[in-house]
Amino acid sequence: MRSLLWPVALLGAVIACGDGKSPPTPSPYGLDVRPTNATCVARKRPVVDTGVTLQRQWPALALQTPLYLTQAPGDNTQWYVMERQGRIRTFASDGSGLREFASLPVSAGGEGGLLGFAFHPAWPTKREAYLSYTRAVTGGDPAPPACQGSGNPFTSVIARYQSTNNGMSLNLGPDEILKVGQPYSNHNGGGIQFGNDGMLYIGLGDGGSGNDPCASGQSLSTLLGKMLRIDVNAAAGAYVIPADNPFAATAGARPEIWALGLRNPWRWSFDRAAGDLWLGDVGQGTWEEIDVIVKGGNYGWRTCEGFHRLGSTTTLCGTAGTREPVVTHGRGEARSITGGYVYRGAAMPSLVGTYIYGDYETGNIWALTYDTNNRATPKLLATVAAQTLASFAQGNDGEVYTVQTNGVLSKLVPTAPPPPDDFPQLLSQTGCFDAKDPRKPVAAMIPFEVNSPLWADAADKERYLAIPDGKTIAINAEQDWELPVGAVVAKGFSVAGKRLETRLFMRHDDGGWGGYTYEWNEQGTDATLLPAGKVKAIGAGGEAWAYPSRSQCMQCHSQAAGGTIGLETAQLNRDAVYPSTNRLSNQLATLDHIGLFSAPLPAAPSEAPRLAEPDGAEPLEARARSYLHANCAHCHRPMGGGQGTMDLRITQSLRDAKICNVDNTQGQVEGASKLLAPGAPQASVLSRRLHATDSKRMPPVGVSVADPLGQKLIDDWISSVTACP
Repeated sequence: MRSLLWPVALLGAVIACGDGKSPPTPSPYGLDVRPTNATCVARKRPVVDTGVTLQRQWPALALQTPLYLTQAPGDNTQWYVMERQGRIRTFASDGSGLREFASLPVSAGGEGGLLGFAFHPAWPTKREAYLSYTRAVTGGDPAPPACQGSGNPFTSVIARYQSTNNGMSLNLGPDEILKVGQPYSNHNGGGIQFGNDGMLYIGLGDGGSGNDPCASGQSLSTLLGKMLRIDVNAAAGAYVIPADNPFAATAGARPEIWALGLRNPWRWSFDRAAGDLWLGDVGQGTWEEIDVIVKGGNYGWRTCEGFHRLGSTTTLCGTAGTREPVVTHGRGEARSITGGYVYRGAAMPSLVGTYIYGDYETGNIWALTYDTNNRATPKLLATVAAQTLASFAQGNDGEVYTVQTNGVLSKLVPTAPPPPDDFPQLLSQTGCFDAKDPRKPVAAMIPFEVNSPLWADAADKERYLAIPDGKTIAINAEQDWELPVGAVVAKGFSVAGKRLETRLFMRHDDGGWGGYTYEWNEQGTDATLLPAGKVKAIGAGGEAWAYPSRSQCMQCHSQAAGGTIGLETAQLNRDAVYPSTNRLSNQLATLDHIGLFSAPLPAAPSEAPRLAEPDGAEPLEARARSYLHANCAHCHRPMGGGQGTMDLRITQSLRDAKICNVDNTQGQVEGASKLLAPGAPQASVLSRRLHATDSKRMPPVGVSVADPLGQKLIDDWISSVTACP
């Protein structure tokens, strides 16, 4: 039994154990009144004194998926923001006068769209700008490489636009100067910038899927997986090849290539003072890396990922002729690196010359410093909402900004002296558990149970939620629960009867969520807040328990998932025993009865959606889809951060889930290339990910012990699928 609240199916077994409790009383409601909550309310975020904070800029701007922000050369009065769907808008430095500067049709599926934008360095004398985007394949486009299983091809384009109205807009174009066939819809790169040498540099990914199936990274015959360098200043023609390009005279090589061995150079920039090209190369499944790109440099992909052989966490690359990254990040703190800028501003003198970069998935922002042995060391500066950090920006004055896909633009500024940090260091200080005996929740903590639990190394779990007085829970159209600011959700973990960890998830006053891990002491009398993740041995047989870091918590408890996992109608639609009243009641009916929802439930629980229990009596497909929904769909949904386009929410049909006979965008996993191969678990990535014991295991965090019930459930379901719809 894994639960605190007992499902009906297990009730008899619990009573038969002779625990001394009287049998629970079936009742319409488990609670009569809503408990008051004077203590268990989300605190302010813990103070992290880095000397830097993010200050939001121009909050009145209504932007749609911004990906890039810049200023024109020599003009500090205007900003230009690029939106993924094919629009560039401009506004004054005080945030006024937002208007359209350019608009063009693009293909924004997969990782496509309007991806890069650069003014000619001679602007405004030379009213030219260059755009990087993806569009549908048309006649005359170069064919993409023919790779096994390639699909959804489109064309990456570098186009010249001109302004003939004194810089008010880019009203003449496009002049498509460079076109590259893309075999897949991911790994497009897309960044473009002019270097200090006046040449236009172009970053392109390896063409997509996984494991570089076209072998583009190391091939000099394709532009994919490369940094390009071209001269667009010629009097005639699209561009010319600079004579000093490293492969300009190499037989069979594309002369545009400046450097090779890149997987997906999403964002990169030039140091305005030194001229160095700093680049973030998005990793596959193990390492994210920061590189300094040099002429003719080979950065190792697909042989290497970071310092290591592809897919390894221990074996160094050791390949002659490849350049090592400056620094790498493991998947615990980064999953989609976002390159930034070398700080050259005046507001923060201590950061001058420091490279600032971040990660899209976790929202972490680092400054790259060097220790006394000249080793690169990342220092965490700040954190933004997970799965929003698309880009950094640098003003003409050298100050650095962040660009988030949710429309938030912020500036890195020096902090005032930090306020006192009153975030509770002990679980007994949180106000959510008894101060004298933190094993006991306060009355405001309402216990709950779910139908299809998230697997956590076979640990027993306790779950609670607390809502501030006077606030309620909204239920959206997808039946996900939207908890109010101040809400707290708690989850406790025990193995073999020993308490290991209690996690608190808090919705802070800024509207965002934070996850905090408390480690129980050996005596089981209290738990201490951990500042970072850790792994602890818990058994004589080498068993270990992984305590997640705060950023790891938010990889799953993402913005797309609503900040919580499991708090949704279909998960809580079940009978359970309420310990304070010893009543057996439906949880939805109980919470509705005590007024916890913003509006009364529109239908009785019997008519509401319900996930199937993995070991219950429901049909196989319902149990399997419920398991995938609970364990995978928080990432594998639109904007959830999971790689590829599959959508494992149970609300999607098998067709709309985009898994049946669909190629895995990350390549083969243990010989499997289809996400779901009908009737064949061994050929299905969904199965192989659950069985994997290395970096290919899913979920990638929070799991180190296999779930045999889950493995068998998914394998049995795949075996039962006879054809795709």
